[in-house]
Amino acid sequence: MRHPVLALVLVLAVSAPTAAAPPQQGHDFTAEGRALLRVGACGDGPAPAEFLERYVTKHCTIIDRAQEDYRTKWVSKARPFFADHVPADVPKKVVYPFSGGDLSTALTVYPDADEITTLSLEPAGDPRTLAALSTPVQKAKSQMIAPGLERALGTIRDELRFLYTVNFSNTMNMINAMRSGMLPTQLVFGLSALKIHGFEVVALRYFSLDEAGTIRYLSDAEVAAAPDVLKGKADTRNRVFANAEVQFRKPGGRVQIYRHLQVNLDDAHMKKDPRVIKHLAAKGPVAAMTKAASYLLSWPGFSTIRTYLTDHAVWMVSDATGVPPKIGKAAGFEYETYGRYELSHMDGGKGVEKEWREEWAQQPRRDLPFRFGYYDGTKSHSNHLVIMRKKKS
Repeated sequence: MRHPVLALVLVLAVSAPTAAAPPQQGHDFTAEGRALLRVGACGDGPAPAEFLERYVTKHCTIIDRAQEDYRTKWVSKARPFFADHVPADVPKKVVYPFSGGDLSTALTVYPDADEITTLSLEPAGDPRTLAALSTPVQKAKSQMIAPGLERALGTIRDELRFLYTVNFSNTMNMINAMRSGMLPTQLVFGLSALKIHGFEVVALRYFSLDEAGTIRYLSDAEVAAAPDVLKGKADTRNRVFANAEVQFRKPGGRVQIYRHLQVNLDDAHMKKDPRVIKHLAAKGPVAAMTKAASYLLSWPGFSTIRTYLTDHAVWMVSDATGVPPKIGKAAGFEYETYGRYELSHMDGGKGVEKEWREEWAQQPRRDLPFRFGYYDGTKSHSNHLVIMRKKKS
């Protein structure tokens, strides 16, 4: 009997758009990506095998509602704001450090980007696991079950609902869900973002960076040598599949690229392994963003990624976890504030709290009708956002 999810993978591969060819370098995971879009992110596609349908129906009843609420309550408010405020001539390459699983905000801010790169502590994750978790187990003569898939989908539901409700992720929860998740949770978050914004998957492959920071796609041999899909430790397997590249597009539209890299952006790790910073620097001028980043860009130990942003970003949006005003202004940027900010969201931002408060106080009041990352630390939980743009010489 044909494996139920393998059958879904094959159907998706056959029925997928044909205008763009699958990647010619590295192992091609496009069919697995489309299956994960259908089962994990509840995107379009044929129904899974009959015995799995109840799991997917339960999962997607909840996920569809969360995605629609998020689209209605957040995207519909944020998208017009950014359409009005993001200059038409910003670079089409976008860099989003400390992103967690949040591709959706990047697509709201920069829907027309040629390339979006997110960086966080979480790996994209092993895409081979969907088929393995969907192997039927006979509970009774007439009942087949897939308990591993049910648990894995539950993890995705919990984290996605949190992200879509508060507009940022809890770091420790995300690390646990994505490093140890049985499904590629980070990747599914990205696929959910594509669904929300009306995109389809064109291609999926995984990569590492060479010493010069250049992309090198995982080969068939490297994938075959990866730890066993069920016997290998989840954390170890997911690190093999840490960095993913998804080609995507609107139906009939041009191909855009989303890349995710698992990386610790503190100075010690950047000095020990400079491949990521070399990769980012090779992009040239970029547009950038961050939010809910634990105020790390104000800490002394994150000067490498902060300097990268002030050297290469032309236009950046953030909450008060972005580049502090004194540093940004010294590097030739001007700031424009929205909403209200008085207090840090958490203790990690106390050192830069006064600086941000003064920046808001000296600018005219500009309303912000939606949350962008952290709210401020007052009882009113005020929304706030700041635009940092390079002054024209």
